[in-house]
Amino acid sequence: MLMYILLCVLGLIFCYIYNNRDDRKVKLINRIPGPPGLPVIGNLLIGLTPVDQLWDVVRSYTETYYPTIRIWLGNYYSIVSISDPDDVETLLTSQKHIEKGYSYKNLQPWLKMGLLTSTGEKWRRRRKILTPAFHFNILKKYVDITNENAERFVEKMRDDEGDDTVQDLAPLTSKYTLNIICESAMGVALDEIESKAAEKYKNAVYTMGNITIYRITRPYLTDWVMNICWRLKKLQEKTLKTLHEFTDKVIMERKAQHKNTDYKYIKNLADDIKESEFDYVTSGRKKRLAMLDLLLSAEMDGLIDDDGIREEVDTFMFEGHDTTGMAMTFTLMLLAENEEIQEKARAEVIKVLTESSGKIGMRQLQEFNYLECCIKESLRLYPPVANISRYITEDLQLKKYLVPANTEVFVQLYPIHRDRKFWREPNKFDPDRFLPENLQGRHPFSYIPFSAGPRNCIGQKFALMELKSLIARILYNFKLEPIDRSADMKILLDIVIRPASPVRTRFVKINH
Repeated sequence: MLMYILLCVLGLIFCYIYNNRDDRKVKLINRIPGPPGLPVIGNLLIGLTPVDQLWDVVRSYTETYYPTIRIWLGNYYSIVSISDPDDVETLLTSQKHIEKGYSYKNLQPWLKMGLLTSTGEKWRRRRKILTPAFHFNILKKYVDITNENAERFVEKMRDDEGDDTVQDLAPLTSKYTLNIICESAMGVALDEIESKAAEKYKNAVYTMGNITIYRITRPYLTDWVMNICWRLKKLQEKTLKTLHEFTDKVIMERKAQHKNTDYKYIKNLADDIKESEFDYVTSGRKKRLAMLDLLLSAEMDGLIDDDGIREEVDTFMFEGHDTTGMAMTFTLMLLAENEEIQEKARAEVIKVLTESSGKIGMRQLQEFNYLECCIKESLRLYPPVANISRYITEDLQLKKYLVPANTEVFVQLYPIHRDRKFWREPNKFDPDRFLPENLQGRHPFSYIPFSAGPRNCIGQKFALMELKSLIARILYNFKLEPIDRSADMKILLDIVIRPASPVRTRFVKINH
């Protein structure tokens, strides 16, 4: 009975939309090639595709209609997908088209209107507040956090009995990247939190990601319809409660710490970034200033309020762990499969760490040139954020088509990064592509793993630093051997792409 009522309501909604559609928009969108749709509902049935098959379906559309595709979700809501670097440059460099796509609205219950989801003047103001969080001097302190987690990673693996251990990469890497961003963003180490609370928070992060992608692929699950789907709504509310309570608790404790020191460590922090100010002592314990402290400093200047602080902390927690975890997973998998490349990267790491007595600082990270090429090549083949979207409120002129206002435009990174016009043997793992002498003449928008233009990823330097530090430590201590290979791997389309099944790799201990 409930399903019957829901179908009737949806039918009325579609009829209303059909009678109030924009005929100009319909004509312009239909000039763009795309899969045939059904009357009224268009291509909406794509949302019923099993999750483990959705990536393959999207890829088949991309290959068939490359490089520009249109899809109708219902009779009015349209998506245009672009993969031509010239068109991508037109969109991403625009100062007008900076509003994130409609699909990002599914993140708003969690992230509200933080840096990722906001637009206009609010976005510009938040970007200005947060940019100092990635100042070179602050990044040096994040290196310490990354190193400590990398050392714990290695120590735990080396403590296992035997000369080798087999690990499923995705959960392993995500655990450490979540620890790192938690300490960098909020100033608290998950390892120091009561294990049950930490595990509950981690699970909530993953659950909210699953709910979000479920809703993205089913655009009819509006907030109003969610009131009917009470099981899903209840799960979302329970998950959000866990996420927000954890963040609120950390923020309140941090505020109390600074109150006890009369806020002397965060006064005018953004205007006075000095290395000596990044550590302080409270309650007899040494603390590091975190991204949260920059926000608290901005609050003292009246630039942000409590709700805004939580928005940005939640945003960093979301953006800063899963993307890096998946990037690390794919890089380790590819290095395991390509022994010669792995040995070349290891030789570089051993040389650098021998000279530094095993220490990794900013100088050592800058000397991992070939390792950086390996990471960049992995990001080319498997960009964790494989789709970027914008909601355009004005017409957008592409090379061949005029996209009308009020359309969501997707940029598909995966096919761009594997386009034969820009990449010789595009499916081959070849880090030499990123050697300085091989970068000349390449279209700047044929490789954009961190997006581009005014809304590029604010944390890309942090991510590369973290990846180099963690992977260097692993290569120094272990030889990687493949068990599950990329050729057999199915990809799961999520907020970030991820392996649909375990990617197991053997870690063989190296004794120096």
